[in-house]
Amino acid sequence: MLTPHILRLNIAGQPVEWLSWQEATCLYARELVAWTLGERVRTVHGGFSRLTGLQSTIDLHSIIACSGHVAWKPRLVPPLTNRALFRRDRHLCMYCALKLPERELTRDHIVPRSRGGRDQWTNVVAACKRCNQRKGSRLPEEACMEMIAIPYQPNTAEWLALINSDRIRGDQMEFLRAQFSPHSRWN
Repeated sequence: MLTPHILRLNIAGQPVEWLSWQEATCLYARELVAWTLGERVRTVHGGFSRLTGLQSTIDLHSIIACSGHVAWKPRLVPPLTNRALFRRDRHLCMYCALKLPERELTRDHIVPRSRGGRDQWTNVVAACKRCNQRKGSRLPEEACMEMIAIPYQPNTAEWLALINSDRIRGDQMEFLRAQFSPHSRWN
């Protein structure tokens, strides 16, 4: 069975990143884990004490908050990937509302790049190939196409859920969902 990723928070309880169990073990061993939430997901066994003969163990929890200096560069804008975009839009074409698998969706720029539109969260939506082709390099209103939802930039909590949604635990999702933006389609 796959060990789920561990959600790392900063000391204030804000979500930061996903960790492997090995990365989390290093933070526990360096005594950088200030507090934990969620269930125990794994027990890591270490060496044996020469004095007591006992084996050391570390219980890893699904959510850990770290104190001290942990290398981390905060993201002001979550990276835009097709996978995260399609998950943000719930695999729906934002023009015809068809629910489709990732391989049948495309990234549509509301203001086309050829007209100065930027490749950013607030200017892109998931679209089926047919709708994207029909819209072409026009604005939605010029193509007489109405969007079913307005694009938005997910906050860090939502982005972390989007990029790991197939391996996320219930306790982690509950924690992240409480911090989603009001615009979230995942609420």
